[in-house]
Amino acid sequence: MATLELPELETLQVDLLDGDIAVLRMNRPERMNSQTVRMFAEYNTAARALRDSGLRALIVTGTGERAFCAGFDLDEIDVITRMGVRDFLKFQETATGGIQAIRHLPFPVIAAVHGAATGGGMALALAADIRLVSPTAKFSAAFVKVGLSMGELGTSYNLSRLVGPGRAAEIGFTGRLVGAEEAVQIGMANRVVPTERLFDEAVAMARLIATNSPGGVRMSKRAIQRNQEIGSYAAALELENRGQALMSRTEDMPEALAAFKEKREPRFTGR
Repeated sequence: MATLELPELETLQVDLLDGDIAVLRMNRPERMNSQTVRMFAEYNTAARALRDSGLRALIVTGTGERAFCAGFDLDEIDVITRMGVRDFLKFQETATGGIQAIRHLPFPVIAAVHGAATGGGMALALAADIRLVSPTAKFSAAFVKVGLSMGELGTSYNLSRLVGPGRAAEIGFTGRLVGAEEAVQIGMANRVVPTERLFDEAVAMARLIATNSPGGVRMSKRAIQRNQEIGSYAAALELENRGQALMSRTEDMPEALAAFKEKREPRFTGR
């Protein structure tokens, strides 16, 4: 059973479902859930509380019907333009650290995307492990539209690994919109779900994940993420071998084998 102790959040909302699944919502529907300096700081705050909570999965989505997250709130752009280089670098480290903290949560993160997911909103969606999208979803690496580059908030890294460098370049250089169907076709999203079922489908996927060995799922996520960052097949095998050796020493593996032989559902404990 997960336990959550969160400080008061102004721009985000976190709710616990089923005891081991949580939902993190961007909570500025009147501004299409656009990001602010405070929201980036709160990503860090929420991720710290979630990391050791015992959760099995997290769903990330936006409040309201208009958008997942429309990127940085341009009403706050003056705050950034008035910063000196050191202050801006500090802001960048807070912002990228918040996205990174969600990406590196030890359990799976599912983004349920409806409406706009642009700029930093797209970066947040790409930081998830799995992306379910409604037909209204629209992605855009809109950084070039405001004089910045796609080298922002991990977008250049995550997007190029999902869709390949050529497609990532085209999306990043043009800043054009990528709709839901195209996002699935090119590998940016997993599948399109009717808008009215989007959240329920994300919950169903989280529950399906939660039926499996907690340690096995966490080690699988670690292997997928780390193998994006290492440079050789041999290093990937080394990582996988160590992970499997560790998992074979848990209580869940013999329980799974016993359940298979006895034709019953395993009772995983995560120990």
